[in-house]
Amino acid sequence: MNRILIVEDEDRIASFVEKGLRANGFTTTVVPDGEAGYEYALTGGFDLVVLDIGLPGRDGFTVLRELRESRVTTPVIVLTARDSVRDTVAGLEGGADDWMTKPFRFEELLARVRLRLRTAARAPEVTVLRSGSLSLDLRTRRARAGERTVDLTAREFVLLELFLRHPGQVLSREQILSHVWGYDFDPGSNIVDVYVRALRKKLGAEKVETVRGMGYRLPA
Repeated sequence: MNRILIVEDEDRIASFVEKGLRANGFTTTVVPDGEAGYEYALTGGFDLVVLDIGLPGRDGFTVLRELRESRVTTPVIVLTARDSVRDTVAGLEGGADDWMTKPFRFEELLARVRLRLRTAARAPEVTVLRSGSLSLDLRTRRARAGERTVDLTAREFVLLELFLRHPGQVLSREQILSHVWGYDFDPGSNIVDVYVRALRKKLGAEKVETVRGMGYRLPA
């Protein structure tokens, strides 16, 4: 089941899009501002993003640019009231996969969502993630640290995959919690720290850095 992130600050439009997508079998998450949209999309937990431009905090152009700079390749459909050629060109050149203007017909949005998901599915599948001396085979679920093969638990595997998909990037505890344990997990839990310690024991203490007051990072 495809997971779609809707970044939209107008409740009426967000609800309309969410209900329509859910009725067609998609799993949806709605966030109302650019900051949250960026952080959720950064987790890699979504197959497609529907993104408004006129957002509080970071606007959609900034969110889009920063996602692409962070090497997030998730397809993005911009859904906005801005209809100038200049804005459209800026959005597409900034990394958007499609551009729709409001008002819109839901049937057209649905068709574009399905098209972008099919296109993304045809892209070559990455089966081994690498960073430095670390590698993770997504098929066998085995990790290697230098010449050593390392067995991982299911949670450790998901956590290492998250780090390897974002090398050099600081991931907050909240981002890690939402991706590995789900959005409803207790934010006061120390479970992230426990699992990071477990990874360090298996892979080497230097493999996951602590960035004080911010989170954790896999050195690029």
